[in-house]
Amino acid sequence: MEKERIARLARQNPKGSEPKLSGNVIVGELLRNMEVGRFEMAYTVLLPCVFTVYLHPEDHAALNGVFDHIAEDAKRALRARVTELNTPSSSFLKRGKSETPKEHKIACRDWSIEFFPEVEVPRSDVEIHSELNEVAQPGYRGTKTTLMEREPSVSTQRTSLVQPVARRHNAESIYAEIRYQDESGPQTYAVSQNQIKIGRSGDSGGVDLPLCVSDEVSREHLIITRDAATGFFFISDCSTNGTWLNGKRLRKGVKEKLPARAEINVGEVLTLQFESRL
Repeated sequence: MEKERIARLARQNPKGSEPKLSGNVIVGELLRNMEVGRFEMAYTVLLPCVFTVYLHPEDHAALNGVFDHIAEDAKRALRARVTELNTPSSSFLKRGKSETPKEHKIACRDWSIEFFPEVEVPRSDVEIHSELNEVAQPGYRGTKTTLMEREPSVSTQRTSLVQPVARRHNAESIYAEIRYQDESGPQTYAVSQNQIKIGRSGDSGGVDLPLCVSDEVSREHLIITRDAATGFFFISDCSTNGTWLNGKRLRKGVKEKLPARAEINVGEVLTLQFESRL
């Protein structure tokens, strides 16, 4: 088995040259992501229909002219897989009608597949984020799958929770990262704009970073701004229950400079780890 694996990798990577990312790998990962991200109900299984594919910038540039063809081929493969999932197997027919198979479907009219460059994705690897619908619900986190080290097997792939569709970003304009854990799990927010309003999710459509937490966090709790000229960040508290920067409570409405790395306590119920990419 090990010899077969080495032989397969040798064919993919002849004479030690760097492996190239193929369309088959991307389509295969989209299919895998669709099945990993399934949402089971009593009679129906919803499958992800919105995919964001992140590639290393060099891979993205190399494939830039054929993304439409890859997406069309992937959609054909996704449709075929859904048809296969909805086709009763012979083993089911033998069992009879005692078990009713669930219908597999998507919530969108069609699959949406977009491609973006991302410097954190290694060369020849692919990272895919997916959502069940075109509109991300407050506090909802989709499915993420990543192919690692070019060996397309289950043991080399991981699945984790990621940011919603509204937070997708261009890798070339990420100024900072905010890491935290709210009631929906560990999260990372990529800062790609000069102002971020942070507050409780579900109560206001005006925040850029919605936190899935208790009522102790205000609808618009704090604002982080970036000076485009200098690249420096600043923070101001807008809340009822307060915001702390590295253990010091901020004065409401007073803007203070953010260090390159900072710990921000939100209403004493949640901690944001801020890190600038300056």
